[in-house]
Amino acid sequence: MISLLAKIFIKDSKDYENQTVRQKYGILCGAFGIFLNIILFLLKIIFGTIAASVAMVADAFNNLSDAGSSLIQLLGFKLSAKKPDTEHPFGHGRLEYISGLIISFLVLLMGFELLKESINAIRNPSPVEGGLFPVIVMVFAILIKLYMYIYNHSISKKINSVAMEATAKDSLADMISNVIVIISIVSSRFTSLPVDGIGGIIVAVLIMKTGYESAVETIEPLLGAAPSCDFVHAIEKETMDHAPICGVHDIVVHDYGPGRLMVSLHAEVPGNMDVFEMHDVIDNAEADIAKKFNCHVVIHSDPVDLSNERLIELKKTVKEEIAAISSELMFHDVRMVPGITHPNLIFDVVKPFDFKMSDEELKNKICGAIKEKYNDVNCVITIDAPYVSK
Repeated sequence: MISLLAKIFIKDSKDYENQTVRQKYGILCGAFGIFLNIILFLLKIIFGTIAASVAMVADAFNNLSDAGSSLIQLLGFKLSAKKPDTEHPFGHGRLEYISGLIISFLVLLMGFELLKESINAIRNPSPVEGGLFPVIVMVFAILIKLYMYIYNHSISKKINSVAMEATAKDSLADMISNVIVIISIVSSRFTSLPVDGIGGIIVAVLIMKTGYESAVETIEPLLGAAPSCDFVHAIEKETMDHAPICGVHDIVVHDYGPGRLMVSLHAEVPGNMDVFEMHDVIDNAEADIAKKFNCHVVIHSDPVDLSNERLIELKKTVKEEIAAISSELMFHDVRMVPGITHPNLIFDVVKPFDFKMSDEELKNKICGAIKEKYNDVNCVITIDAPYVSK
């Protein structure tokens, strides 16, 4: 159904990188989610009331909450597509992440309310009128939620949307909760235990678990999560494809919402290269990276001395000594500045956040190892934090 509606209402519906197409998918899926959840709410509230099932009535209001979540998803996509302005020069793309976070909080709130109702149902049990029609309604709800999970999950991957993935996970949790409601309705006919309330508690816990996991996933890009290794390596490869660039480091990625990535990096180029030629290479690299990865990119050029034999020898030593300390360490930007009494060997070392040594301990260990081999060399080391996720 969603595929058919997309073909009808979304021009170039397969162009998932297009921001207008992304927005229309978000609005379409949000509107369709509101429609389906309201139908489920009406069916469950009617038959849940007839059956006097606390779990089923509570699940009906969960669907009403889901309709609200779909509305927030719709508004999130609509508002995040607003163009940059004076107060928000990088656009409003993070509103999509915020909408996903609000959806997660609503899921948590609904789970908490359901937990309270279920505990009350155990304390003050009432008979549940199990019958065929409530079970049929719940089976129908499972099928609808399965469909909602499939289309939200599938499209979230295509358009890279954390808000839509949060909605998909909520639908998956709803499927499980519906199964538990069916079990509680059927079981109530064969036992005097408050299975309805017990089922409601299980449903509540599952709902809150889903809300928590979705909240964590949507908070990460808002806090500034590190880019993935695959993305950084792809940027490195594309940059290195532009000869005579001979090294890449200090890649920084700022995520201002899907399709609004800001990338900066340092590219090493031969120091004897003509400045105008170097500028042309950097310009071409920026343009190609921006086009391929749909981002804004700025490249800083670092001239390196490729003909200094002693520097080449020292760089090899630096590599060996750092590798001897730990394979987790990396280094870059090695250069040598002559001095009256001694040359300064300057370079950066990238240390993982959970590395055991302090910055000073690491500097002293590396400097000491190099000093043993080259007594006249003074090391000047800067410790960098990693810029990529594991």
